[in-house]
Amino acid sequence: MSVLGAHIARQGPTFRVPAYREDMAEMTGTTPDSDSADVDDVAWNLEPLLDGRSVDDLLTEAEGLAEGLASARGKLADAPIGEVVELYRSMEKIHDLIGRAGNHAGLAFAVDTGNEALGAAQQAVSERATAIGTSLLFIDLEWAALSDERVEELLADPGLDFCAHHLRSDRRYRDFLLSEAEETIITERDQTGSSAFMRLFTELTSAITIELPNEPGSDETETVSLEAALSQLAHPDRAVRQAAAQAVTDGLEPGLRTRAFVFNTLLHDKAVEDRLRGHSSWLSSRNLSNEATDESVASLVSAVKGRYDIPQRWYKLKAQVLGLDKLADYDRMASVADAEGDPITWDEGRTLVLDAYASFAPELADVAKKFFDENWIDAPMRPGKRPGAFCAYTVASHHPYLFLNWTSKRRDVLTLAHEMGHGLHAYLSREQGLFHQSTPLTLAETASVFGETVTLDQLLDATPEPAARFALLAESLEGSIATVFRQTAMNQFEDKVHNARRDEGELSVEQFGEFWAQTQEEMVGDAVEVTDNYRSWWSYIPHFISTPGYVYAYAYGQLLALSVYKRYEDKGQEFVPQYLELLRAGGSMKPEELGAIVDCDLADPSFWDGGLDIVEGQLTAAEAAAKEAGRI
Repeated sequence: MSVLGAHIARQGPTFRVPAYREDMAEMTGTTPDSDSADVDDVAWNLEPLLDGRSVDDLLTEAEGLAEGLASARGKLADAPIGEVVELYRSMEKIHDLIGRAGNHAGLAFAVDTGNEALGAAQQAVSERATAIGTSLLFIDLEWAALSDERVEELLADPGLDFCAHHLRSDRRYRDFLLSEAEETIITERDQTGSSAFMRLFTELTSAITIELPNEPGSDETETVSLEAALSQLAHPDRAVRQAAAQAVTDGLEPGLRTRAFVFNTLLHDKAVEDRLRGHSSWLSSRNLSNEATDESVASLVSAVKGRYDIPQRWYKLKAQVLGLDKLADYDRMASVADAEGDPITWDEGRTLVLDAYASFAPELADVAKKFFDENWIDAPMRPGKRPGAFCAYTVASHHPYLFLNWTSKRRDVLTLAHEMGHGLHAYLSREQGLFHQSTPLTLAETASVFGETVTLDQLLDATPEPAARFALLAESLEGSIATVFRQTAMNQFEDKVHNARRDEGELSVEQFGEFWAQTQEEMVGDAVEVTDNYRSWWSYIPHFISTPGYVYAYAYGQLLALSVYKRYEDKGQEFVPQYLELLRAGGSMKPEELGAIVDCDLADPSFWDGGLDIVEGQLTAAEAAAKEAGRI
């Protein structure tokens, strides 16, 4: 985000939480079991977003409000405080109207990406939002140009409390803004540039199908989604995993050069904009939006890379458990359970998650129940539905929605708990209003990981058998490894491709594959063989396309969330009010101030070491459980 108006115009529907995570795809999707039939009718109701109007009505009202603000041009430096408050209240209303229309269009398209009419509707909303946003760019530019004295004079008035932190935060962009004419060109151009290529990538990847062998070595195949094929990497039979990995690689081959071209185009687009704005590196703009310094992010990445011994130690242990000399990349997600377990119905998963949240805070369980009872969730897998899981915050005057691909596996329960955490964070922070509802990405995973961990503990309490407990502990550890270490490795992949694209020009498919393999091999060391087949698997991950630089926020968020959960373990129920205060605060404070609510010092460089020690503790517990279960 550069300035507020540009953010609205260029982002369209605001999916506050990442729409898709590569690690989730490998861990959750599968071909639905017959027992999943009870989930088929779990579909969200998007009509309340429109508040009884049409998308056109919402956008027309927003356009009228924006036209009314034209008279404010050039007056921000001298306007009375009452007029300034009224100006930003109007901006809030415009955001709300566009957010409702954009989320309605975007969420409808997410569940049916093959529907051309829905795609066209989403594009139409984006184009009209762009026009509104560009007409309001002058407000953000005038705010950035104000003197520090004038800013403090205005923000001292309680009338601006509803947007004060946001306005202070926006001042950080002053050195990276262009003229109004240049900002307008960039924003307008994105509709046929970066935004169009992002949509193209979504449609390309959503259309990928995999010819999965009915059994290893069989010539008979079943056509399944990419996500369903990736789920087979958790199968206990290595031959099934290997066949699935080969099928995925074969399925990614058609269109690989096209996806590489899309990536190359967006890499260059970002390089041009970074150069024009004066950002010092490809990641600096992301750090700015995350309210993090380049130095603090470099410290995080360095700390995580310095503990690559943790995943390597686990993968070597896992090879022992599986009876292998060494894991291959397609073995990393293999289940260590003695048996796959019975399918978990939607109703059973719902009960498990609600009980877990109730055990921590009944207030959270009461809110979570609304998601189920009031149709705020879309859960079943369907043809054309995008893969993965996410939470859409929508707007502060409405409620969030959860997007899932439920497949009746135990991992789905934890995914539901994870996304429900995002949903509860979004719901409780609505009281902060539109400007302060959302946290920076680096804090966005706190509630989701916390909720997932509470649910895991519930499952562990109900699992006395050593072998089953080991399987659960292994699953938890692998979640931490995926979120902390693998996402950091992905950050390093992005670092290589962004810099190489700037230094060397357009990259080949082979170069992308080489950078992908190098960064994965750095993480896994000699514990895992990274096969040649794996070199194309970068090509379906949307974060690289839609949100450059995002992935390190997973590591940040996981380590923070684990630290917060440790506070809960230490303090018990007396910690609950602090945690709820954190959720309700949304993004109304600096990250360091939000962390202080739950006794976490985010400014301390050693903070990351504490979180990494917790992950190592998970590894130690898994090792002990493996021995108790007689697996090693």
